[in-house]
Amino acid sequence: MPTVFIPADVPATMEKEFTDNYNAITKGTEKLFLFAGDQKIEHLNDNFYGNGLSPAINFPEHLFQIAATGDTGVFATQLGLIARYGKKFPNVNYLAKLNSKSYLTPPPPKDPLSRSLWSVEQVVKLKQESGLHIRGIGYTIYLGSEYEGAMLREAAQAIYTAHQYGMIAVIWMYPRGITVKNDQDPNLIAGAAGVANAIGADFVKIKVPKAQNVGKALQIAVQAAGNTKVICSGGKRIEPKKFLKGIQDQLSLGHTDGIAVGRNLYQYSLAEAKILAQAIAKIIYGSKAE
Repeated sequence: MPTVFIPADVPATMEKEFTDNYNAITKGTEKLFLFAGDQKIEHLNDNFYGNGLSPAINFPEHLFQIAATGDTGVFATQLGLIARYGKKFPNVNYLAKLNSKSYLTPPPPKDPLSRSLWSVEQVVKLKQESGLHIRGIGYTIYLGSEYEGAMLREAAQAIYTAHQYGMIAVIWMYPRGITVKNDQDPNLIAGAAGVANAIGADFVKIKVPKAQNVGKALQIAVQAAGNTKVICSGGKRIEPKKFLKGIQDQLSLGHTDGIAVGRNLYQYSLAEAKILAQAIAKIIYGSKAE
């Protein structure tokens, strides 16, 4: 098992806790399969109902069922949902998403602002009192928004505090705002990955850059991120074979360290999602996949 890099803001008394949390979600591989279940706020009901989707997908519990059976590394969702459903699914590794916003006020006319709904201390309190496996925290930053300073500060403080408790910090880093013309510009994506490193994140979730050579563009983003691990967002649902091939290319050609998957899992039935999640886990974790 590789030696886990422990940031200096993790106290010596919390180093084992940090290592245990890191190894739990990466299965000792330093790579991460993150199942993103924070979209009940982000997307409202747009991706959970209609368009030929099974009615079962609209139930929030569907997300937890996938997380419990699909061999994911960590399930990221809001603390409120963890509190509502966690007791029924106590063996899942959770990542508590601290901030979220709906799409109802997109730029223009206003730049996005997503503030914390919960504190790290509240996450820790729920973890201690419930015994649930809450391994870390997540936060979305809209880089380029006129409000980026507020989000950067909240995220930086959350990362520092999470490390004080031995928890992992994952940042969703999305360039977005009136001045952002192309949120998948390779140079901008690389810069955003570097910002995540500068505020101390353990993992940064980025969009796949649009470029003639996507592998090279991802390599540059990985370099810019330094010792913060880069994972790509899964995006809209596409044909499974194409999606799995994309993950393989991101890892082998782009040198990324994992994937964050939402719609490409939860828009399937539980049985289908389980099979797909196991295939993803095999790509990410290899022989470590259960």
